[in-house]
Amino acid sequence: MTEAPPPRAQASDAEERVWRSLDGVRDPEILRPITELNMVPEVRVDETGAAAVRVRLTIAGCPAARRIERDVRVAVESTSGVRSAEVVMEVMTPEERRAFTELVRGGKTQRGNQFGPDTLTRVIAVTSGKGGVGKSSLTAGLAVSLAQQGLAVGLVDADVFGFSIPGILGLSRDGHVEQPTRVDDMILPPVAHGVKVISIGMFLGEGDPRTTAVSWRGPMLHRTMEQFLRDVWFGDLDVLLLDLPPGTGDIAISIGQLLPHAEVVVVTTPQEAAADVAVRSALVARQTGQRVVGVIENMSGLAQPDGTVLDLFGSGGGALVAERLSDAEHGEVPLLGTVPLSPEFRASGDAGAPAVLAHPDDVAAAAVLRIAARLGGLGRGLAGRSLGLRPAT
Repeated sequence: MTEAPPPRAQASDAEERVWRSLDGVRDPEILRPITELNMVPEVRVDETGAAAVRVRLTIAGCPAARRIERDVRVAVESTSGVRSAEVVMEVMTPEERRAFTELVRGGKTQRGNQFGPDTLTRVIAVTSGKGGVGKSSLTAGLAVSLAQQGLAVGLVDADVFGFSIPGILGLSRDGHVEQPTRVDDMILPPVAHGVKVISIGMFLGEGDPRTTAVSWRGPMLHRTMEQFLRDVWFGDLDVLLLDLPPGTGDIAISIGQLLPHAEVVVVTTPQEAAADVAVRSALVARQTGQRVVGVIENMSGLAQPDGTVLDLFGSGGGALVAERLSDAEHGEVPLLGTVPLSPEFRASGDAGAPAVLAHPDDVAAAAVLRIAARLGGLGRGLAGRSLGLRPAT
């Protein structure tokens, strides 16, 4: 019979130092310490300073395996008194995996919409009337900017037909999209630049997403959004952003039904024709009970070498949308900001390196950072929501 490994409470001083080092190693998908997730069943350090650590992964072929092994080895080798390190990677048994899933879900065994009416997560849907207004680039930039503020951020690429978030965030390269990890009935989304991301592009098999088209009708689209909100485990988020497809079609209606408490940010370009359509997308959101919290004008102008600005697409569309959506019943809808055209901002998105990180001084990136700061500062009413608190007995 194999001797059971000693619990941490019985660790020697040298072993406790290793445990403390491992407390700083986080699972790259769940973003919690691997020790807290019970992924480390054993730590041993002998009298010569040779350390041996066992790590249990959720599944065979876990996409985060190499990173976890590397981070564990670095942590152990950097521990005072350790002269050598052996890291053994194992796979959880079905029983251990079930316990892991329950632990991650906070003891909840029933699946359901994680972001229902009582959620404390701020849910923000980014919409537009027309396609090609830069909505996805702005959504990705806002998500990364909010994560840079220290917030826990998730991003759902709800644009099933025109998904582009994986590429913008560097999760899609050379025709390969990073896959989420499946642990029994729980899906753990990949993390990019501190943002947990899910997209239909991650579920299209081995085909090149650049040459794969999704052609689904309403019921299938609705089920996909339900599964994203139910089966994909984001954990405790401060903000969940949704990149909606343009227009007022099936997905916009489904999101309105599934997340009627969501806040809505409308993206438009400066020309009046785009503004007219953007207003319609906001009105559909309001019909489902969602609240429009602001407008962003993208492609607002191109700075010239002499300091002047060339208004390629006209001007004033964002202010016009904000004005049309403001009324006595719904209050004032602010223009959150205007984002100028920038070749560098576009190139960074194409390269999968958001400009808000790679080139924060770029005029467009700076504008997105300012909008994210303003959006993050907007209050969210909690009236009618359960805070999960009970009076003391």
